Amino acid sequence: MPATISDADTAARAESLTKIYGAGDTQVTALDHVSVSFTRGEFTAIMGPSGSGKSTLMHCMAGLDTPTSGSAYLGGTDLATLNDRALTAVRRDRLGFIFQSFNLVPTLTAAENITLPTDIAGRKVDRAWFDRITTRLGLTDRLTHRPSELSGGQQQRVACARALVSRPEIIVGDEPTGNLDSNSSAEVLDILRTSVDDDGQTVVIVTHDARAASYADRVLFLADGRIVEELRDPTVEAVLSVMSRIEEM
Repeated sequence: MPATISDADTAARAESLTKIYGAGDTQVTALDHVSVSFTRGEFTAIMGPSGSGKSTLMHCMAGLDTPTSGSAYLGGTDLATLNDRALTAVRRDRLGFIFQSFNLVPTLTAAENITLPTDIAGRKVDRAWFDRITTRLGLTDRLTHRPSELSGGQQQRVACARALVSRPEIIVGDEPTGNLDSNSSAEVLDILRTSVDDDGQTVVIVTHDARAASYADRVLFLADGRIVEELRDPTVEAVLSVMSRIEEM
């Protein structure tokens, strides 16, 4: 049985998470004993210079990468105790993913892409929730379209709907607005903000964009594999100020 912890307010946490790539002269420490927790119903953005470890942290927390040492918990589940099959089930059933590249299946319609993880899990789609999400995201007249027939912003809204429709414990986004223009980016960020405020969803995104980070409740700043600063109720100006300071370190 996986090890468990009891903390009703914590959606996920890391304990002394370390990730080392390579060995000898080529060894790189991507994460250096990072400990952090993510509160349920909160929107967190992770920022930092290129190579700071921000994507590695998110990937280890989401079970997409294996830490060298330390522990990553999703709810009360220690991901290190899970075999590959159980870890795949956790990613499918308890996490929602939004990536920069959308990751839609080109041969499926928007509706089929949205329900794909739920269908693979063999669960019944909650049609009322599906209708609510697709209406909120402005997708009702695009559900029969394939990805090639959708704009980039529409494709990312489909990806958001896919992440939301199964009511996951956490939605994780790796540069979810990285391929979008400013209007489409704002739409996606509004969707994530609304999912936190209206639905109590937990959202964690990696971003390099101060405007995207300003939608979050808090911003974690990484440098050289460590969390070096945290900002609550961020503004664009405050985020840019911290990033400028970090890059001068």
